[in-house]
Amino acid sequence: MQIGYARVSTNEQDLTLQIAALKKHGCERIFTDKISGSKLQRPGLNEALNFARKGDCIVIWKLDRLGRTMKGLIDLVEELNKKEIDICSLTDHIDTKGVTGKFFFHIMAAFAEMERELTRERTIAGLEAARKAGKKGGRPKSMTTKKLKAAKKLLSSGMTAKDVSQTLEVSLSTLYRYCPASDL
Repeated sequence: MQIGYARVSTNEQDLTLQIAALKKHGCERIFTDKISGSKLQRPGLNEALNFARKGDCIVIWKLDRLGRTMKGLIDLVEELNKKEIDICSLTDHIDTKGVTGKFFFHIMAAFAEMERELTRERTIAGLEAARKAGKKGGRPKSMTTKKLKAAKKLLSSGMTAKDVSQTLEVSLSTLYRYCPASDL
């Protein structure tokens, strides 16, 4: 039996492309997840693994849908080999039924891990360069200097903290962080 597994990392992403490819390949059952590949507990993958029986093939759209590290992928393949369940990756053209497919699986897993590490290194280097250039990451502060002055003026005039937070469009906890009761 061909068992499909599709995964995207966030709820904003769409599974349509992967599911269509799995159906076209002939998957009779498809399991899905909307969760990061780095998470160990993926309910859809666990269901697919529990559903699969000896002689079945778990079909994925791309190798990185199964996991993010070479060790994780190899461990999964070894577990499936013990159960005599194969893996087929559609876009990577890998089928672990044969020796060549197993060999290519290990090579592709190494490249997938290397690509992830290179992306991580580039991201860290980019953040470091931005810091050196004086740029600050993260969300902008909701309590600006102008809003802080207005908040203090409104609070000293007797307006309630709740009304001030609504007027300035900041949360009550943000208002309290910048204007503690002890300062008024």
